[in-house]
Amino acid sequence: MIIDLQKFITDERPCWLELEETLDRIEKDPGLVMSLDQVKRFHYLYQRTASDLARISTFSSEPAIRRYLESLTAQAYAEINEKREKSHGFSPFQWFFTTFPSTFRLHIRAFWLAVAITLAGVIIGGALIALDPEAKEVIMPFSSLRQSPSERVAGEEKVVEDKLEGKKATGAAWYMTHNTKVAIFTLALGITWGIGTILILFSNGIMLGAVALDYILAGETQFLIAWLSPHGVIEIPAILLAGQAGLMLAGAMIGRGRRTSLRQRLREVSKDLVTLIFGVAIMLTWAGFIEAFLSQYHEPFIPYSLKIGFAAVEFALLVLYLGMSGRKRANE
Repeated sequence: MIIDLQKFITDERPCWLELEETLDRIEKDPGLVMSLDQVKRFHYLYQRTASDLARISTFSSEPAIRRYLESLTAQAYAEINEKREKSHGFSPFQWFFTTFPSTFRLHIRAFWLAVAITLAGVIIGGALIALDPEAKEVIMPFSSLRQSPSERVAGEEKVVEDKLEGKKATGAAWYMTHNTKVAIFTLALGITWGIGTILILFSNGIMLGAVALDYILAGETQFLIAWLSPHGVIEIPAILLAGQAGLMLAGAMIGRGRRTSLRQRLREVSKDLVTLIFGVAIMLTWAGFIEAFLSQYHEPFIPYSLKIGFAAVEFALLVLYLGMSGRKRANE
C-alpha cells in the first residue's frame, strides 16, 4: 500500500487528538458515564486509530508516531474491554507490595543511570580527600565530619549512657523531613532536563565518597560501616530512586526521538513519578527512625556487630522487595 505519509498524518491527527482527549476525561473521572452517542463515537475513534496504526506500521521511518498510536490504541482497548474489580477503592497493601516495586523495575534503566552518576561522584570525592585531605573543609556539610575521624570515634566510644534521651523523636522527625525534601527536590529538578537531578546525585556521591575514604584512611572502617549502614542501606537507595524519578521526568521533558506532545509525555509518566516519590517518602521515614534510634549509638552502648548485622538484614529484604515483590501478580 502506497500512501502520502504527511497527508495521512495531517488528515488523521484530529481523530487521534479527540481519542486522547476522551481518554483524559475517563482517567480524570473513572466514574464518568457517557451517552450512547458518546460511546459509539469513542468506539469509532478506537477502531479508526487501530486501523491507522496498522497502516503506519509499514513505515519504519516513523517509530515515534507508531509508538504514540500504540499507546492510544492500548489505552482505548483497555477502557473498552476492561475487567475492573467491583471495588475501586485504593488498596495500600496492593500498592506497597505490587505497584511500587513494579514501577521501580519498569524504569530500571533510569535507576542504574542514577547509580552510575552517584558512583562517579563517590570516586571524585574519594580522590579529592586522597589528594588533598584539607578538601573536607569544603566538601563536608557538617562540622562533626570535619574533625579527625579518630578523635570523633574516641569521643563517641566514651559515651556509655543514652546521649539522645528525650531527643530521639525530634531527631527522627528532622531526618525524615529533611531527607524527604531533598528527595522531592531531586525529582522536581528533572524539569531542568535532568541537569539539576544529575548535580544533586553527583554532589551527594562526592560527599559520600569523601566521608567514606576519610574514615577508611584513618583506620575507622568498622565504625564507618556501623554508623552509616543501619539507615544508609535504606536512605541511599531512596535518594537513588528519587534520582530515578528525576531522570524519568527529564526524559519526558526532552522527548528525544518522539513526536508526541510534551503534555502527552508528561501524562504517560506522571503516575509512575507519584508512585516512586511516595515510595521514597516511606523509605526515608523508616531510615530517619533508624538513624535517630540506632545509627547514632556506638560501642560500648550498642555493639558494632549488631548494627552491621541489622543493616545486612535490611538490605537483603530491600533487594528482595524491590526485585521480586509483585512479579507474580504483574505477570498474571
